[in-house]
Amino acid sequence: MQDEYRTVARAGVHETEINRSRFLCALASAATEQEAQDFIASVRKEHADATHNCWAYVIGADASVQKASDDGEPGGTAGVPMLQMLLRREMRYVVAVVTRYYGGVKLGAGGLIRAYGGAVGEALDALGTLTRRRFRLATVTVDHQRAGKVQNDLHATGREVRDVRYGEAVSIEIGLPDADVDAFRGWLADATAGTAEFELGGEAYGDA
Repeated sequence: MQDEYRTVARAGVHETEINRSRFLCALASAATEQEAQDFIASVRKEHADATHNCWAYVIGADASVQKASDDGEPGGTAGVPMLQMLLRREMRYVVAVVTRYYGGVKLGAGGLIRAYGGAVGEALDALGTLTRRRFRLATVTVDHQRAGKVQNDLHATGREVRDVRYGEAVSIEIGLPDADVDAFRGWLADATAGTAEFELGGEAYGDA
């Protein structure tokens, strides 16, 4: 698994004009291929009168799913440069749709490649990106007397508390970088006089 990946910070649209043609790049995060396709369909519906709605998406932290469409532009001049821009920026779990309203001036193959790839690059710059890092899920179980202090200490040391469940004892779910697991075990034993239970879970990604 990838240790980290980048994705778009927020969904949005960035518009640019080239030789009287309008290029609107809509970007959004997409956890699955279905989400990406649903987003593409919604943009197509919104801009049904556009000359083209070209798209590209990358799903998976390791970029395992990569797809693109020229939507009627000359082959390889729209979807592929869009996809290449996403990959060059190391973007993952992201979908881009560039809507073109033709302005009457032909751009030629080179011009189209620059326009579509550039529209994605400009939109990424405008909307911003964020890095998500892989971590291990872990559960700390402590008695009610110590739970408050442990939670405060976790926040104070910058640990991400993902969930807290109250039962006979208190279970606190946290996220830890792999490299920190051993040091955290030691810290927890000291902080709770060895009374806390610590259980490692699966892997997930969180904001870096």
